[in-house]
Amino acid sequence: MLVPGIILVLIFSYGSMFGIIMAFQNFVPSSGFFDSKWVGLEHFKFMVQLPDFRNVLWNTFFIAMMKIAAGLLLPVTIAILLNEVMKQWYKRFIQVVIYAPYFLSWVILGGILFQLLSIDGIVNQFLGLFGVEPILFLGKPSIFPYVLVASDTWKNMGFNTIVFLAAITNVDPTLHEAGAIDGANRWKQIWNITLPGMFPIIILVATLSLGDILNAGFEQVLMLYGPALYKTGDIIDTYVYRIGLINGQYSFAAAVGLFKSMVSLVMVSLSYYLAYRLANYRIF
Repeated sequence: MLVPGIILVLIFSYGSMFGIIMAFQNFVPSSGFFDSKWVGLEHFKFMVQLPDFRNVLWNTFFIAMMKIAAGLLLPVTIAILLNEVMKQWYKRFIQVVIYAPYFLSWVILGGILFQLLSIDGIVNQFLGLFGVEPILFLGKPSIFPYVLVASDTWKNMGFNTIVFLAAITNVDPTLHEAGAIDGANRWKQIWNITLPGMFPIIILVATLSLGDILNAGFEQVLMLYGPALYKTGDIIDTYVYRIGLINGQYSFAAAVGLFKSMVSLVMVSLSYYLAYRLANYRIF
């Protein structure tokens, strides 16, 4: 049963790594890997001197960090609130509603967001009831990164909420009973019993998220942005896509992609080390 999956991984994950050699060449498709001119680290030197790359690197880091923070705070809050709901049918209904967007692709969600956030969309129509002028949510560079974070959190918070709800179920219920006997109200029980019980999972999820520090969401950004938003919305993955596949600068795009992979490798290693030290989590 594992053979088909292993074959796919070998072909598309390991076999394609041979293309890394392009990062050290002036690659010409007609010449191939063996006849293209070798330039060593020239593309990497050019990359670090390029203002556009520094801007893209900052955008990627800024958007990814905000997504990690929002992807922790909101699901933890929702999980705690859902845990306090006594009516099971209402609790299940809320879970289904917030979990549904997780199953939709960014192609579909992108179309939904365009309809919601356009000049004459539902959001601007609602704001207009209070006298607010229409806002270019998907056309204003200063707003666009926050739209990315909000929409990504909306899509993924259902899945993350389930993770933290599972963490809450591991909290010993007798602790809540003891707290109630000692006179602790629900808020004090949440603060002193529920949250400390969830803390190992919160630490684990937060540290493992460090591995995605340079993954700000290629599909999402590609579906939502345009040339006017490159200044604040362009990330490494979309930059590589534009430079490599659209402009045909294969070697430079390979160098940028390799740089990202090297940084991601360091961050993934660091995240697993921190997960082991802080939450006693090990994969081996």
